[in-house]
Amino acid sequence: MVGKTILVLDENIASRNFLANLLREKQFEVLEAASGKEALIAAWRDEPDLVLFDPVLSDIHDEEFILKLRNDQRTSKTPLIAISSDPGPVRKEACINAGVNEYLIKSSQAIPALEEALSRLFGAEKPAEAPPPAKEKKGILVVFLSAKGGTGTSSLCANLAMNIQQLHPKERVVVADLVLPIGSIGPIVGYEGKLNLVTVADLPSGQTNEDFFHRELPQPELWKFQLLAGSPDPQHGNILRGDRIIEIVETLRTAYDFIILDIGRSLSRISLPLIQEADLIPLVVSTDQSTVKLTKTVWNYLQTQGIEQQKVYAILNRAVGLEGLTKAEAETIIGLTIQKAMPYMGGNFALANNLNQPITTKYPTDTASLILKETAEDMVKLAHRLRAR
Repeated sequence: MVGKTILVLDENIASRNFLANLLREKQFEVLEAASGKEALIAAWRDEPDLVLFDPVLSDIHDEEFILKLRNDQRTSKTPLIAISSDPGPVRKEACINAGVNEYLIKSSQAIPALEEALSRLFGAEKPAEAPPPAKEKKGILVVFLSAKGGTGTSSLCANLAMNIQQLHPKERVVVADLVLPIGSIGPIVGYEGKLNLVTVADLPSGQTNEDFFHRELPQPELWKFQLLAGSPDPQHGNILRGDRIIEIVETLRTAYDFIILDIGRSLSRISLPLIQEADLIPLVVSTDQSTVKLTKTVWNYLQTQGIEQQKVYAILNRAVGLEGLTKAEAETIIGLTIQKAMPYMGGNFALANNLNQPITTKYPTDTASLILKETAEDMVKLAHRLRAR
């Protein structure tokens, strides 16, 4: 496949960068386009060997885009692969009828399916001068999210990450805070340094390699894991280079055994590809009715984006308040099984955070500490089991 050129069209810059970097790693030449019209110009001018595109376009209808390529002599026989953010059958049927060779849905299975499609279209040629590189082992990606602020998501993220590291001391664990516009993990663990997501994203790509993260990321006292802190304030959060996020996370996945991301309620075009690539998705829910209803909305949306139910690990967090719905009532409304329920801790939950201490360190005999340890091990086992499928 060496020497082949692929044109990547995706209006989502994070998704486009991810696909482009993936293809370059496989030794393809890559062209990029941010709109349908830009892609048409590039396809007719440069005549790539393949066009890879998300058919959800704002400037041209998907069928018109495909037919223009198929009806032009320069691209009439060019293979077209749609990798779509729309999982609906209507668009798929329309694209296939218009002339795409393959139609894939953006999901956890999209990349293996894309690699298989490329092998079918281009054959399995290997570089004559060297054997292909060994497939990189990627760490387990765990993405914490919630539908609403105030659910204790960041606290659970930090405490469960600490327990994972404690239970598996030989594994490398990193927590990356992607909550915007202000990070949440730093204040919980007591980190006040200058290295954070914004400053790292502003560094050259070549500098932020595995050795950089192992060497430079702090390891907050008592917490055991290494931390890539979030934005220290809204001003810095607004200048974050979002196009670097997926690249940074991919580097972390080659450098660590467990990569634990906290995105809080920051569900966006930047975070969605990370959720889709996650091995496990802890979804944190508090007991108040408004949060439960919003969680249902988020879960319904995630399903349309190809997220499998078995990857969602729902946690009902009573530690933030005793009043509200029962576990059974929340499950009925959301339409998801809740795997764990954190008990009410009174003021101990906030006190541990204010003292920058893990709950299991501050209150080692508390029921919550025992459940945190149990939950951490349960999550690790489930993530490994899903990875082994």
